[in-house]
Amino acid sequence: MTTSALHSLASLPAFFSNPSPSLFSPNPTLLSPLYSQFHHLHLHLHLHSHSHCHVITLPNKRRKTAMSQHTPPRVTSSSVQDALGGAVALIQSSPATWRSALLSNVLIFLLGSPILVAGLSPSGIAAAFFLGTLTWRAFGPSGFLLVATYFVIGTAATKVKMAQKVAQGVAEKRKGRRGPGSVIGSSAAGCVFAFLTIFQVGGEAFYQLWRLGFVASFCTKLSDTVSSEIGKAYGKTTYLVTTFKIVPRGTEGAVSIEGTLAGIFASILLAFVGFLMGEVSSHAAIICVIASQIANLGESIIGAVYQEKEGFQWLNNDAVNVINISMGSIIAVLMQQALQSLHP
Repeated sequence: MTTSALHSLASLPAFFSNPSPSLFSPNPTLLSPLYSQFHHLHLHLHLHSHSHCHVITLPNKRRKTAMSQHTPPRVTSSSVQDALGGAVALIQSSPATWRSALLSNVLIFLLGSPILVAGLSPSGIAAAFFLGTLTWRAFGPSGFLLVATYFVIGTAATKVKMAQKVAQGVAEKRKGRRGPGSVIGSSAAGCVFAFLTIFQVGGEAFYQLWRLGFVASFCTKLSDTVSSEIGKAYGKTTYLVTTFKIVPRGTEGAVSIEGTLAGIFASILLAFVGFLMGEVSSHAAIICVIASQIANLGESIIGAVYQEKEGFQWLNNDAVNVINISMGSIIAVLMQQALQSLHP
């Protein structure tokens, strides 16, 4: 728009404030709204010259109205309470859902990050988050608490006399901080039983069996971890399980009295937690302890005979862990089935 055109626009209110009688006298009432509007515009119109262009500044009232339309909504205490209430209701939803499982794990992992960082590598934390979410979805808070108990006790046992283990060359990699391979190897069987529960494989008749297999897998792994770590730290004499020959601490397939007793106690403790949480019955908890010890004996034999021997280089510690916990959970399920057949 040119300068002359803008000056013409600015002179319009003066024209309408003194209209020609010959032009407007036939219907003077029609001019009243026009006059009012252009007079208002005349009072609030400001021309600002910037080089060759002119900017029209809107009235303050209109600018405030436009700005108020983009003002973000105020966060009130009632809205915060509603959001927290919704989150709590979602976490407490029964049966658990994927949304409640994700939200619960996000909150728990944020609050427990110091413990997680001490026991897991970053990729190990990611694998543990998957395990935690899956466990919560399948078994709810009680199943998650069982896995958390396993992690805390296992991490504590791994850290016992860490300097001594490092000096002797028998410490776990990264000073006990488990990676994704260790997490997956330790929880593979538990994840299988979690999926069987989520998809209701076998229906209600197999529901308790899947829970039993889940608890037995972690009892087996915790017993193995504690017996190994306590044996490395306090074992006075270690024997090769296949020949009972005395061997150095940390030898694959080696056992000690101190480590074995600690492992049995750890499996009893975790089975008791599973019983308290309602995951298994009292006799099923006993089955978990027995199955875990049978599986650990088998794992020691596999370690002594085959692990990382010629032709079995693929049989590393993570692979042996999968075999170990799979044996423990399967033995527990078979024992339960056998008892039910004897006492229907």
